[in-house]
Amino acid sequence: MPVTDPLMLLIISLTFMLAGMVKGVTGMGLPTVTLAILTVVSDLPTAMVLLLIPSFCTNLWQACRGGEMGNIVRRCWAFLLPATLLIPLGGVSLSFIDTSYLSLLLGVVLISYAVISLFGLTLVIGDDKQRWAGPLCGAVNGILTGMTGSFVVPGVIYLQGIGLNRTQLIQAMGMLFTLSTLALGISLGDNALLSEQQMILSALGLIPAIAGMLIGQRIRRRLSEQLFRRLFFTALLLLGGYILLTIV
Repeated sequence: MPVTDPLMLLIISLTFMLAGMVKGVTGMGLPTVTLAILTVVSDLPTAMVLLLIPSFCTNLWQACRGGEMGNIVRRCWAFLLPATLLIPLGGVSLSFIDTSYLSLLLGVVLISYAVISLFGLTLVIGDDKQRWAGPLCGAVNGILTGMTGSFVVPGVIYLQGIGLNRTQLIQAMGMLFTLSTLALGISLGDNALLSEQQMILSALGLIPAIAGMLIGQRIRRRLSEQLFRRLFFTALLLLGGYILLTIV
């Protein structure tokens, strides 16, 4: 379905509103929800382009709030650096690997993330292990981001495992997602996958995304975050499964 089709425009707007709501409640999830839904109705490279501006703007706001940026950089630079710089390496695959295989990989990533989160599986990464786990997780995260557009595995799992407090974790995720979005945009441009029309649609997607965030922040005050996260990851599991079923 062409991205300029009226039905597609409606789907894109509703997707960004829903993704913004999830981010408003949980502090994360906008790129993940966007990819999970838009990959079903379009192709993976298009979904990756459309998420760029809403993801960058909303995560930049999150990255700059909390007052912990200096501490996070000191603790996480060895993770953030490869997570950002290796995205173009993964992005090269978009030029020579059939995107259906990359969509399959995205489905696997979404299912893995949902299962890990639903079952409350966590890693505890001590200071001695962070010396090698940070660069390793950053490298894997960067390559997977370039290939699928998803920023979360294993990056969020690593950040949760190194003992950041809630404020630091939310800000660190904002920093990871902001840097990843910027590097992903550069990678897509280098591979001639950015179009002016898609970037305009991406910019327009910022409006429903912000509206959704405001709604999500209201929901957060009324609904148990634990219940919402359970519903969110269950939906993510189903979407990941649907992506796999449509490709296999």
